[in-house]
Amino acid sequence: MSNKKTKVSVRLHPAETNALPMAEIRMILRGADSIIAKGGRTLLCRILKGSKEKKVLEFKLDQNPAYGYLRELANEEILGKIDWLIGHAFLDYEYFGRLPLLVYCPEGWEIEKETYTDELLGRFCKMIEVGDTSFDFTQLKDRDRGMIFLLLEKIRTRGDVRFVSLLNSWAKVDYKKVQERIHSVIHSLQSRTG
Repeated sequence: MSNKKTKVSVRLHPAETNALPMAEIRMILRGADSIIAKGGRTLLCRILKGSKEKKVLEFKLDQNPAYGYLRELANEEILGKIDWLIGHAFLDYEYFGRLPLLVYCPEGWEIEKETYTDELLGRFCKMIEVGDTSFDFTQLKDRDRGMIFLLLEKIRTRGDVRFVSLLNSWAKVDYKKVQERIHSVIHSLQSRTG
């Protein structure tokens, strides 16, 4: 008898539409971020639907910014939109063992990278407005380096020296290459103010 396990097959049913609005694409990709290489289409559907299922709550997927974004739609409609993103090379799936798990395609990752860095930048802006530097930067430590560098470049571009204390807090907990980039941004911000 063979120990070979059969891979779970995937049947895509893309939404019957020419294109999804970019705002919807961004939110579906944002929803996928929490489960990339960990979950599949069904779990993403539950996030977007706003499910109270035990697995969603246990893994704190209800804290995902896209949680409940498509709550008014039926599961089949949400899955159709997810499948549309797969069919148009924003998302894909790869087999990890016998299960097909979602992954970003290059175009989908570029969109998610922009969305996520904009979200973080907005959060940081609110923090510096009130003088709060309590963000847990360890959660960024093992994120994609290109995304981190994009975020730092956006901070540099803003030219606001008030980011320096936040950046100093971040530099204390990150890897050497990221620390070097952070210090470069700090220097750039400070040199603009004379």
